[in-house]
Amino acid sequence: MATKKAVKPKAKPTPKKAKISFGSKVKSFIFKFILWFVGLSVLSVILFKFVPVFYTPLMVIRAFEHNEAGKDMVCSHEWVPLSDISMNLQKAVVASEDGTFLKHNGFDFSAISKAFSSNLKGKKLKGGSTISQQTAKNVFLWQGRSYLRKGLEAYFTVLIELIWGKERIMEVYLNSIEMGDGVYGADAASKHWFHKSPKNLTKYEAASIAAILPNPRKYKATHSSAYIEKRKNKTLRVMKQVGQLEY
Repeated sequence: MATKKAVKPKAKPTPKKAKISFGSKVKSFIFKFILWFVGLSVLSVILFKFVPVFYTPLMVIRAFEHNEAGKDMVCSHEWVPLSDISMNLQKAVVASEDGTFLKHNGFDFSAISKAFSSNLKGKKLKGGSTISQQTAKNVFLWQGRSYLRKGLEAYFTVLIELIWGKERIMEVYLNSIEMGDGVYGADAASKHWFHKSPKNLTKYEAASIAAILPNPRKYKATHSSAYIEKRKNKTLRVMKQVGQLEY
């Protein structure tokens, strides 16, 4: 009698892993990059709400520019709290740079529209940037007029408006803004131009510093040109209309 051979069950083929397409990998990378960027940027904004900003990208860039030009790498900067900065200077920068600082949410669309129209007509280029926008650019970004940089500026402007508030924005602005060649912040500027602390600046001295902000490496707060003297007088007039700054 013939014996039946036991039939071994056929092994099931292992399913092949689906290949991830190149496009899917790119999408995954971009998604992860955006998540990391948003997370790190929010954390950095939260950090600088409490920690003084001792250095900015512009300070580093200017130092290298000085070095390339054969000059000493000068960076005069000292952080001081807003309480140690004269209210005269706070009003002066509002009068000179951003008259609606306490009213807007980071963007002055009226000023942006006017600047855009002026630029289209071929007049001198104007930025229309608010104090909030300038602060975002100075602390987190590089100089330039590219769409990428302007887009990131808008993003960081929204963040600091939401997380910092107006008082902290003004404090960081007055401690980081370029106020002379190699001179950054109210403390360094007050000592450089008037040999005194920022707390003791007079209205005229404050207006003098604010008047040169459009191009602080070209203009001088003392022994100024006729153009800057006009800007000083205009700033003084507008300061009277600013009123009390209630952050």
